[in-house]
Amino acid sequence: MVRYNSKEWLKNLVNFYKSYTLQVLLRYVLYIGLFTGFFCWLIIDVMAWEVRLHSGFFSLLGIVLSILLVFRTNTAYDRWWEGRKQWGTLVNTCRTLAVMLQAMLPEGDMENRSYFAKHIANFCISLKEHLRKGTKIEEMIRLTEEEKKVYPHQGHMPNFISLQIFQRIQRLYGAGVFSEADMINLKPQVQALLDVMGACERIKKTPIPFSYNVYIKVFIIAYCFTLPFGLVLEFGYYTIPMVMFVFFAMAGVELIGEEIEDPFGLDCNDLPTGTIAETINQNVHQILYLYSNVKKEEEEMYVKVF
Repeated sequence: MVRYNSKEWLKNLVNFYKSYTLQVLLRYVLYIGLFTGFFCWLIIDVMAWEVRLHSGFFSLLGIVLSILLVFRTNTAYDRWWEGRKQWGTLVNTCRTLAVMLQAMLPEGDMENRSYFAKHIANFCISLKEHLRKGTKIEEMIRLTEEEKKVYPHQGHMPNFISLQIFQRIQRLYGAGVFSEADMINLKPQVQALLDVMGACERIKKTPIPFSYNVYIKVFIIAYCFTLPFGLVLEFGYYTIPMVMFVFFAMAGVELIGEEIEDPFGLDCNDLPTGTIAETINQNVHQILYLYSNVKKEEEEMYVKVF
């Protein structure tokens, strides 16, 4: 995700020029410019054609297309914002779960604190990659030799880690470490991890309907390819930059919508899920170690910076 200061206009324009979306868009604009230039040369210098479409027709089509693009952008942004809210909920849930465990576990029980800190962090690390192209085992922290053998065979890593967390809590309850009241408070927090994961998977696996997505692209292309018919006789070769600018505006909105509708990837406008996972990793270790009699150096051993 690109971090920027909205008040620095010129600097933001430079960063925008470097974005992958703009680079793709400029190539498309160049293609439409070449087509328009060829069309203008053919009509003006070769055929001397006097027939044209009335500009009012394109004004009407432009209004319809603008409404479709507004709806497209709002839909894509809603998906992006929903993803951000879910990861915000994940941050709060992990912190709350860590605070509860820190308060409920017996003083000096560093084994269980270490276990929960590691697994909560690994749940978030595995979730960010699960929403991309699959969990990367090498990114997960402090895996035991047994876990290194078992984890690669798990088809749904976040599910498996949440199961491990709940199983550990259940065993501690059976051993009398946690009371029934503790379990009543802990279960909703573990459930919230699964709720966030499910909501993110819903966003990931439910793209904008194919027909709607393709229809807008076809509409934009058809509009810009026919626009020279309404401008060439009145504006001549000035039609070329005019059509290029119209296409830049409309196709740019569509490409931005395409980029943010899947907010969990690695595009420059996608959510910084890696940074959020790192924040959770640091927070849960600080909560579960900082308030126990553990040296700062030992705490830092368990904090991995991505």
